[in-house]
Amino acid sequence: MSQIDIAAFAGLDVLEVLQTLRRPPLLIRTARIGTADYRRTRDLRRLLRIVGELPGPVRALELLLEAEARLDEQRRADDGCYDLLRHVGVMIAILCEARLLPRPALPQKPLSLQRDTGAGPARLRLVS
Repeated sequence: MSQIDIAAFAGLDVLEVLQTLRRPPLLIRTARIGTADYRRTRDLRRLLRIVGELPGPVRALELLLEAEARLDEQRRADDGCYDLLRHVGVMIAILCEARLLPRPALPQKPLSLQRDTGAGPARLRLVS
């Protein structure tokens, strides 16, 4: 799936949407490393160009997924306006915001990303 259409995922859990993303392994690896330096207030304001109050994690993820879909479309089209640093920043924010989502009343384990084995683009898989 090259583009994420949030309306097409109406009724699906945001984590299910995240699990459908297929991105280059290097992009995912870089984003995973970058999560250590993520600061929600600073980074969401910059990435989403927000001046006022920050949205909750679900709304932030919706906005980030829309931004990521546009960036991925530019990447795939070899668009000269494609901004790799912004794409990495958006992916970092997506991973970190996913960790803030409310969880059912089950034993909590931190989320992590695992890369599916095999050839081709890496597939994001959130594992609790």
